[in-house]
Amino acid sequence: MEFLDQAIVDYVERYTSAESQLLRDLSRETYGKVLVPRMLAGHLQGRVISMFSHMVHPHQVLEIGTYTGYSALCWAEGLQDGGKVHTIDINEELEEIVARHIEEAGQSNNIVTYLGNAIDIIPSINETFDIVYIDADKENYANYYDLVVGKVRKGGYIIADNVLWSGKVVEPEENRDADTIALVNYCEKIHQDSRVENVLFPIRDGLLVARKL
Repeated sequence: MEFLDQAIVDYVERYTSAESQLLRDLSRETYGKVLVPRMLAGHLQGRVISMFSHMVHPHQVLEIGTYTGYSALCWAEGLQDGGKVHTIDINEELEEIVARHIEEAGQSNNIVTYLGNAIDIIPSINETFDIVYIDADKENYANYYDLVVGKVRKGGYIIADNVLWSGKVVEPEENRDADTIALVNYCEKIHQDSRVENVLFPIRDGLLVARKL
């Protein structure tokens, strides 16, 4: 499902700051070489991530789901001096693309990559996070939230991508697949959690932003 008319999408992107040449190159390479390139954050969502990062000015960011590194590079744009983006992915086939673009961006000291199962890796990262960004396997969103909520500082943010899931979340329950059910359950879980306040932004495929109280 496309949520906006293409003419509106074009208008929105026209009045959104441009992505860097490096990010454009990364996007082009992802679409040319990697399966399911739609998983890339892309121009608009990348600028939203960058804007959030500049607004919060984080010291520590945790990203669950690196893919080809586009969003990690966007999160790094607003880091404090000495800050880090910790980004986890299970797909070793993408390591070379990620590492090369992080180096080309001059962010090797600011972005720490982890390869493996996020369920196992998250407990081993001994940091307090200003922002956690969840963009990985949908059936584990609730598990990731449970693992990170105690690691987020008061006033920090947990942001989950793809929570509209191409509109499948509003289809009749009997038509929902496992990923759709998991995303609906995740949104309900956050909405009922008294530890956070939340808003769902219909940006691209949906961003659920929760602020820890």
